Amino acid sequence: MSHAVRVHETGDASVLQWEEVSVAEPAAGEVCLRHTAIGLNFIDVYFRAGIYPSPQLPFVPGLEGAGVIESIGENVDGFDVGDRVAYASPPLGAYAESRLMPAGRLVKLPDDIDDRVAAAMMLKGMTAHYLLRRIFKAGPDTTILLHAAAGGVGLIACQWAKYLGATV
Repeated sequence: MSHAVRVHETGDASVLQWEEVSVAEPAAGEVCLRHTAIGLNFIDVYFRAGIYPSPQLPFVPGLEGAGVIESIGENVDGFDVGDRVAYASPPLGAYAESRLMPAGRLVKLPDDIDDRVAAAMMLKGMTAHYLLRRIFKAGPDTTILLHAAAGGVGLIACQWAKYLGATV
């Protein structure tokens, strides 16, 4: 058995409940991972509060985490039991000791990236990438003013933009 934070009704933080849960064996294309760290994000609060609709009640919140692969389903290539991995994507369920996750949504962690850092930066880093490389290609001829430079996305975006040669 494993444990997870579950939400049976939307509301404030008092609706979060620590419960014993079972984790199935991974199906084809899935892995079972044991979390070593999870990310906490505003989107998690939105799901818990009911601002964003959850797929169903009860649910386990969380979209971002890091951990170690404990078992692997069929048709999974590129991962081994014991690999350190991270993710920032659906399905919900990061607020758990262990969980199933589609292997295609995982990235292997290099040895020099701590699990806590990986779990805290994946979603924010992808957002910064989206803003600086997809929405607008920041570079040496770019001047950027970020009004939220003290938050997670803002800190990463400022550092990344500076690395790209932009004036921040």
